Amino acid sequence: MSSTQRRVDHAITIEGDVETVFDLIADIARWPQFHRSAVHAETVHANEKGELVRHWALAGDAAVRAWQTVRRTDRPGRRITFAHMEPEQPATDLRGEWVFTELTPNRTRVELSHQVVAPTGADLGPLLDRIAQESEDCLATLRDTAERRADLDELVVSFTDPLFIAGSVEDAYDYLYRADLWPERIPHVVGLAMTEDVPNVQFFDMDTKGPDGSTHTVRSVRICLPNHLIVYKQISLPTMLDAHTGHWRFTETPEGVIAEARHTSTIKRSALSQLGGATTVAEARRYLRRLLSGNSMSNLRLAKAYAEERAGF
Repeated sequence: MSSTQRRVDHAITIEGDVETVFDLIADIARWPQFHRSAVHAETVHANEKGELVRHWALAGDAAVRAWQTVRRTDRPGRRITFAHMEPEQPATDLRGEWVFTELTPNRTRVELSHQVVAPTGADLGPLLDRIAQESEDCLATLRDTAERRADLDELVVSFTDPLFIAGSVEDAYDYLYRADLWPERIPHVVGLAMTEDVPNVQFFDMDTKGPDGSTHTVRSVRICLPNHLIVYKQISLPTMLDAHTGHWRFTETPEGVIAEARHTSTIKRSALSQLGGATTVAEARRYLRRLLSGNSMSNLRLAKAYAEERAGF
């Protein structure tokens, strides 16, 4: 069968040094914090030939796309190449590359290209349109993130809280996986509507009560990797945040389980006045750390009590 090849090219110039810009693409773990559609990415395995990366991304506000790529990072050559393991139909091959060129010490040109192969006559229009839109969005977000790097260093709050659980990893995981039961299990959750149309991909709208008695509604997506990891991203946010991602991670030990809660939040500078007219970023960071850590540690302690009771403690 004959085939046809199409190429999609995009480029952008960024006011930032080439190493900083390169690192923002090379570090896939950071993508969900800055790219709206990115939910989670992880390296499945890596060797001298490259790495196999699994990606999850939003497709609208109620669905997730998942795919795998083989990625090769050439830092000296300032180039990152990727190839999809199972291209979306009608494509039979989909690959591309990032190229980073230093224009001046503080200005970088970034080129993103995709090459698509499909059977002759196949309708590539929708796929090419989506690639084009996603490329434009990704490059725009990359520029914004790189050019706000100093500001984001101040506004991004990231931390991890661990807790030991003398119970099974299955029970500890299940307590936090069953978000549909949180309104009856977790005091600050007053309502939650959840869907799980695809196994282990959850969307929910959650109503929580704050320390001052006010209620807030957020919409989140979660990727659940049984008995190991639950990754979440808020896709509708409290008014004082520009982004909020995190995870629950479960690590078995000879004595039980180490469960950890991780939060990474980006404070919205324009919303600081919600905490008081003269609130500084440092004060907002302390407030946010105390609030988020308090809620997640409360959840972990409840998971601990549940798992340890089932273990007979």
